[in-house]
Amino acid sequence: MNIGLTGGIACGKSTVAAMLVRRGAILIDADQIAREVVLPGSPALALVAERFGQGVLQEDGSLNRKALGEIVFRDEAARKDLEGLLHPRIRALMRERMETAERLTPDKLVVVDVPLLFESKLEPMFEETLLVYIPRELQLVRLQARDGITLQQAESRLAAQMPIEDKRRLADRVIDNSGTIAETERQVDEYWIRKESE
Repeated sequence: MNIGLTGGIACGKSTVAAMLVRRGAILIDADQIAREVVLPGSPALALVAERFGQGVLQEDGSLNRKALGEIVFRDEAARKDLEGLLHPRIRALMRERMETAERLTPDKLVVVDVPLLFESKLEPMFEETLLVYIPRELQLVRLQARDGITLQQAESRLAAQMPIEDKRRLADRVIDNSGTIAETERQVDEYWIRKESE
């Protein structure tokens, strides 16, 4: 069975992904795949530099994520252009890795960590969607603390994603990560036991 794991920025999705892996799940990380498709020398990176300028490249030819982020978090058209360049490549590699995992380990739960699952309308790729949830106010607090950014910067990053309450309505299952780690672990245990019995 494959699960699309998602959440808002700073909701603790990676924490929950790690908990699932410790219980035996196979993890496919869309962010990792997104980094792979823009490695130096890749066709995707050349297209990104062509669209956004050489300023989005480091001196060593790798992607300057911070510079690119400054552009796309401010400009929705630019963000859509970037998604148009990268998302088809990311999806193809994601699908390929899912098929490989299902073929090689058919008895394992395959968890695909996809930050923008609902925004990208990827629900049909998965048998079930699992949302890691915290309320928006807590997202802002955790995001500022995690990235060392201002409230205004945190607000603009949240504005670039679907509101967490909308994601909550769309998800098949929800893990509330606004409490303690122990409370999150308990919910993951319950989820895991239910999956094993299906």
